[in-house]
Formats: sequence, C-alpha cells, structure tokens
Amino acid sequence: MFFSFKKFSNSKYAKYLPKRDLDNLKYLTGIFPFKVSEYVLDELIDWQNYKNDPIYRLTFPTKKMLSLKNWKLLKEANTEKDKRFVVRQIRRTLNPHPDGQKDNIPKIGNRTFEGIQHKYRETVLFFPAHGQTCHSYCTYCFRWAQFVNLDDYKFKSNDYQVLFDYLVCNRQVTDILFTGGDPMWMNNERLFKYLDIIAMPELNHVKNIRIGTKSLAFFPERYLGEQGTELLQKFESLKKQGKNITIMAHFSHFKELGTKKVQQAVQRILNAGVMIRTQAPLIRGINDSPDVWREMWKKSVFMGMVPYYMFVERDTGAHEYFSVPLSDAYNIFTEAYSRVTGLAKTVRGPSMSAWPGKVMVDGIIGSGVNKKFVLKFIQCRNSDLINKPFYAKYDNQATWLDELEIEPEMNRFLIEMAENSDLEDDCMNDVA
Repeated sequence: MFFSFKKFSNSKYAKYLPKRDLDNLKYLTGIFPFKVSEYVLDELIDWQNYKNDPIYRLTFPTKKMLSLKNWKLLKEANTEKDKRFVVRQIRRTLNPHPDGQKDNIPKIGNRTFEGIQHKYRETVLFFPAHGQTCHSYCTYCFRWAQFVNLDDYKFKSNDYQVLFDYLVCNRQVTDILFTGGDPMWMNNERLFKYLDIIAMPELNHVKNIRIGTKSLAFFPERYLGEQGTELLQKFESLKKQGKNITIMAHFSHFKELGTKKVQQAVQRILNAGVMIRTQAPLIRGINDSPDVWREMWKKSVFMGMVPYYMFVERDTGAHEYFSVPLSDAYNIFTEAYSRVTGLAKTVRGPSMSAWPGKVMVDGIIGSGVNKKFVLKFIQCRNSDLINKPFYAKYDNQATWLDELEIEPEMNRFLIEMAENSDLEDDCMNDVA
C-alpha cells in the first residue's frame, strides 16, 4: 500500500504528528512530490522520535526546505487560482532540470529520441514511461520535476521501438541503464518487454543491463513472493543469454539495511546471479556523518553488495537545505573510507554529476591562499579528461562545481566542451 498526503492524513500514522506539522505537510506536498509506502511507515520510521529520524526526513518534506519568502507566498495564496500560480512560480525557482539534462537527449537527423539520455559514450539511460514514479519519494530527489505537473516536458518513453532503434545504430554502447523514477515500479509484464528488447540478437553489443532503483530500501516486497520469483527467473534467463545484470541500489542510511525483508530480498537477488551496487547522495540531516557511511558500507559488504558511489547533492529542489559543502563532503568521505576494510573501498566519492561529467573531489592540498581542491573526472563528455587531476581554489562554502574557481587550463577545456556540445552519432540516416 502507498500513501498520498490525503491517504496519510486519514491514516493511523497521522496521529503521531501534531496539527501544525500536519498542516505544514499539506502545504509542502503542494510543492514537492509526496508518496510513501506502508513498509517505510511500518518498518523504517521511528514514530516516537520522528523529528530526528533519518527515514522520516528522507520521505517527509519540512518547512525549512522552502525559503521564508516562498513559504510566505504559499501561505498567503487564498484562491485556488492564486495557489496554482504560486506553486508553479516556486517550482520554477528550484532549478527543475539541473546540469543541462535536456542536452543529453540524442538526435539522429531530424529524429529526437525522447526518453533517452546519452551523455557518456558507452552508457545510455532510458526512462520507461510507466516507471516514472517511485514506491516512496525522497525529499532530496534531483528528479522531483518528473513527478509534478510543472511543464509539458518529462523524460519518458513507452515506445519500445525508440529504444531498439537508438541502440541498434550505436554499436559503441555496452551499457543500458533503466532509470526514473523507479523502473521497478513497473509490473513484470511491462518491465520484461523492455528487457526483451535488450536481449534481441541485433543488440548483442549491449552487454550490461543496469536498473537504478530505490525499491530494495522502500519496497523490498518487489523481490519476494510470486512476482519476485518471476522477476528473478527472468534475470537468470537473461544471464544465460549473455547479459550481465546489476541492480544500482539506492541506500541512503544503514537503517534501510536492517529489516528481514530487505535482507531476504538482497539474498534472493544475489542467488539469481545479479550484482548489487549501492549508492546515495550525501544529504544534510540524513547521512552527513562518517559513522553513517561507514556503517552503511560495512553492512552492504556483509550482505554481499558492492559500495559504489557517494554523490554530492545536486543543485535542484531544496538544494540549499540539503547540500553539504564540498570540503565537508570530502572530510566525511575520507574519515568513513579510512575506517573500513578493503572490501568496501570499491566506493568512489564525493562525486558531482555535473554537466561536463562526474567530478570527484579527490583531495585538499596547500594552505592559506594556496589551498586547493584536487578534482578529477570519473566520467566525462570528453573521455580524454578522465582520471586526470585538476585544481580549483579552495572554498569552504562551495557546494557545486560551478561555485568553484577552476584552474585556467581546465576551465578552457570546459568552455570548449560546452561550445561543442552537440551529440554526434555515426548511425545510418535510414533510422532517422
């Protein structure tokens, strides 16, 4: 069962919130998407201490996510027409499509491939239309605009032919990442149709199927019971056809790893020969502690999963409320990283998924006016720049790449990259 605000406000869980918090939540869910699973409400949130509970903060918007100015505008809107206008106005100030995501939509001739993003040469992202929702919405989600009626544009497609046509003419692509929203929201019938496309012999160059999902944390039942058995049998079948499958599991806090259901779901997935890699952004008030990350990585490894990324919170939505300065992010990562065994040191971070690529804060050197961030690209639109260190002036308040003063030589490269950003394709014109 899944709860909208209306359903939650009439549920047994609402009694834990004082009237003021419930009233504020009603206003906030007009701006931010809200949905929460019964599993999260029953098994993850400590209602006796909900204000300090990281999972409550992860799924329930708070007044502090809005500026005082925007909160006042929201409260003073009296008519329904005024409310709609204010909600739309506030949402547009929250940078709904950060870091040029629309720049990643590929074209071949006059044909635009909606529902696809292709930023890095070997990896294509696909947004299945029926997977553009989640089992619960994270308050920090950088794709929050996918779930609200902000504008006509959303990243999605329900056209299987679009996916096939694009991949068949891009032989350099080895990885397909189904993303959202959450692809695991789809029922098996819909999900299998997309997976069957990737299994077609014409796409034998696509070796790796990745599924980006929060379902293990928010709805592990997806992998249990008859539906779960059918899903895992499908994964096993794809493995026999030569496809590698990886669940890109979003775990934001070690509490999400502590229930019997998630532990059983993880074991079933691993028994099917599917790898699970874990990742999450660093979020103030939820996991901005080395102890949280250390424990999360330790538990992930013990359960058989592979720690993958610590991301930096993107500059969208309630970024000012949730973001952590890059200097703090580096220190949190470093302290947690120094207190785990080599099995957990597969993790990378803190990493910014910025317009040029994934930029990792790799160190802080020097002192005084000579203090600098050491940065490097883990992935980049220009693959020649990957894994080559560059520098930026140290700024203890900066939370994102565009707030940094980057060394002149690399800055020139980035400017040139932006000026030549059209995605080129070698595909034959008869597909266009």
